[in-house]
Amino acid sequence: MKYSNFVRVTAVLLWSMGVLGLPVNAQERIKLDYSSVDTSNASWYVAQEAGFFKKHGLDSQLIFIPSTTTAVASIIAGDVSVGNAAGSGVASAAVGGANLVMVACFLNTLPYELVVQESIKTAEDLRGKSVGISRVGSASDVAARVLIKGLGLEPVKDVPILQVGGAPERAGAFRSGRIAGFPSPPGVIQLAQGMPHRILITTADFQKRFEFPYICATTTKPYLSTHRDTVKRTLMGLIEATAFFKTHKEEGKKIVAKYSHQSNPAYLESSYAIVAKLYDRVPLVTREGTEVQIKEALARKPGATLRVDDIVDDSLVREIDKSGFIDKLYK
Repeated sequence: MKYSNFVRVTAVLLWSMGVLGLPVNAQERIKLDYSSVDTSNASWYVAQEAGFFKKHGLDSQLIFIPSTTTAVASIIAGDVSVGNAAGSGVASAAVGGANLVMVACFLNTLPYELVVQESIKTAEDLRGKSVGISRVGSASDVAARVLIKGLGLEPVKDVPILQVGGAPERAGAFRSGRIAGFPSPPGVIQLAQGMPHRILITTADFQKRFEFPYICATTTKPYLSTHRDTVKRTLMGLIEATAFFKTHKEEGKKIVAKYSHQSNPAYLESSYAIVAKLYDRVPLVTREGTEVQIKEALARKPGATLRVDDIVDDSLVREIDKSGFIDKLYK
């Protein structure tokens, strides 16, 4: 009897120590994505770089998937479990039948500026000339339309919008004169050399914040239902990374420099100043901004129906906030 008790006790100890292959502090593997190397996506790669995902029990693989439309497709396909996506892409996919849900939004507005040729000094100068975007339905597409409307012009009718590709392709089209302008994240134009330009308008110029679910943690409803705790820990890592970024300027800029492969001081300072200010401490999803994106998506799909609650579930953020977790980060 004493021998069998010894065996049982020994087995329990070995199990708890991980000798039997189940370590006590096992990290759960998860694939995540971020969609841009610019500062707006810093929450994602700061969480990875500074170890906040790991701190919350996740063995995370962070994948770079450029543009919202591609990221949304990857989330739907299950290539990533939770990823970054803008509300425009989520609404468009949901209208088409995708079972997506935004669980948090860290940037609820578009941090964009309209870069134009140096010769364009007024809105009227832009009339009839083209603006380049990455893809139709992408955040750059939405930004272009918002900025053009901010100038008192009508997108497409007054200012044609061309799909030209990512940042390198847009820069090339701008240099060649194929496009007269393009929407750009703050500070990025500081990296351009030999490219005469001017900033015609920025979303920061708007008197009222343009509500738009931009940097949003998105997953599928089935995954949220079966892996709620995993999603919660993912959000805790992202929330902690956001707080770190907002309160540790120099460290944040260093991480941005690493992921963007840019050390230009003007770019780092300009982009950090704007994005750190715009990041929300409590990343609830903007209902007002989501409603607008749903209306635009429905306009392209006559007969379809979609409500805000169909694609937004930020109850986990409310749970995390209620627990005092976020307040402690800023103290």
